[in-house]
Amino acid sequence: MTMQFTIQQKKLLSLHYIHPVPFHRFQVLIEENPALEKLETYSTEYWTRLLNLPKEKAVQFTERYKEIERLPLVELLEKVNCSPITIFHRNYPEELKQLYDPPAVIYCMGNEKLLRSRLRVGIIGSRQATYYSKKALDFIVPPLVDRNIPIVSGLAAGADTMAHQAAMDFGGETIGVLGHGFSHMYPKKNMKIAQEIAKNHLLITEYPPYFSPAKWTFPMRNRIISGLSNALVITESVERSGTMSTVEHALDHGKEIFAVPGAIDSPLSAGPNKLIDEGAKPLWSGFQILDSLL
Repeated sequence: MTMQFTIQQKKLLSLHYIHPVPFHRFQVLIEENPALEKLETYSTEYWTRLLNLPKEKAVQFTERYKEIERLPLVELLEKVNCSPITIFHRNYPEELKQLYDPPAVIYCMGNEKLLRSRLRVGIIGSRQATYYSKKALDFIVPPLVDRNIPIVSGLAAGADTMAHQAAMDFGGETIGVLGHGFSHMYPKKNMKIAQEIAKNHLLITEYPPYFSPAKWTFPMRNRIISGLSNALVITESVERSGTMSTVEHALDHGKEIFAVPGAIDSPLSAGPNKLIDEGAKPLWSGFQILDSLL
């Protein structure tokens, strides 16, 4: 069944589909023109100023917008099982609206009801995570699953994949936040688990299906993992890594940080051990998270 969109929501979707940037980049436009009417009449110079585009890119943007407006974009996306939710839609997660730079649109594949879960826990860590992370998740995930708390992670190799798999293995639910559109998969070896999550759980991204992964899209994704999570768990990580960028977002968002303590001679425990030294809660059981959240 096609999701009902207002004219305003359709216009924002068209803009974002062409130029997928956070909502605040469109805010001046929306303050000037809340209904987003007659955007096809706006000049190239206007888009150059608003979106800080080179003139050539602004010309392309103007032409593409007119093309997209002639298409039934929502219906075309839903034909490939992709449900777009704009920030103006009632199904958009309230938690993401609290971010400084919330996604203007999120694209969903799977069970959107997970976006309405009262609590969610993010679990992240190194792409080189070891068996220690997997074993730690055996103690952390089951109590969360028993309370129907979905596990949020970034579907990266290593700890993220282990977190998603643990949630499914223990009979729980999971949300995978991607740093690219649904027509791509990074890493490619995670295609199978991504398909399983899309079928039985939920994949989300702020990027349209055609959008390729890039170095900068993954740090942007990290703020969504933090935004959707009531608490964040770090299993293994070196001191400086992408994992720590998610921790920084979580601290900015006022989320509780849990870290799995590890051996002092393990480089992959250096990150969690340092976080504990700086005030994160040492974690060895999912019941500790429940005590904090419930």
